[in-house]
Amino acid sequence: MSGILELFNTPMGEELLKGVARETGQPKNKTADVLGMALPLLMGAMKKNVQSPQGAEGLLNALSSQHTGSILDDLSGLFGGGVDSSIKEDGAGILGHILGSRQPVVENELSNRSGISPAVIADMLKIAAPVIMGMLGRQRAQSNISSGSDLNTMLGSLLGGQPRQNQDLITSLIDSDGDGSVLDDVSDIVLGGGSGKQGGLGDILGGLFGK
Repeated sequence: MSGILELFNTPMGEELLKGVARETGQPKNKTADVLGMALPLLMGAMKKNVQSPQGAEGLLNALSSQHTGSILDDLSGLFGGGVDSSIKEDGAGILGHILGSRQPVVENELSNRSGISPAVIADMLKIAAPVIMGMLGRQRAQSNISSGSDLNTMLGSLLGGQPRQNQDLITSLIDSDGDGSVLDDVSDIVLGGGSGKQGGLGDILGGLFGK
């Protein structure tokens, strides 16, 4: 396994899986399937968003203020007594900013591919989104990222080594104008081919989650 699936081989990744599964009443393997599709999809959407100065500034501000990575410090506590409604509200806001009008389309497609209802998919994403943002916030701080171009590069690295089905999913759900150019020059990175770049998602998550 490679790419995003490496997250689930780390202790905190295991906590995330178990917590989301328990909170939504889904089997852990089904939860892993959904998040394995959803995380690169969300990062792909963020990468498209930061192509504009406004989008880059908005994400940088969020990662340097509200979503700094502190949520990662005690995931067992976060999930131990049930996820607080404020976490889900935060997640809903994150998804609205990242996906915009495409959010229902994304949830329905993940539902079609996983066999889990769109409502449960929505809950999974609301719970996972603040954790994902915390991961990005910690990586931003560790890498001292302060510009849109560096943020763009970081997100490209996080998309490294994804299987073909995730590339197809990202293209179909984020390329709203249908021109086939979703992630610009990141296509090769997502497909895991020919880019020569180092520091893919597995390497970064290993550092963040203590692998």
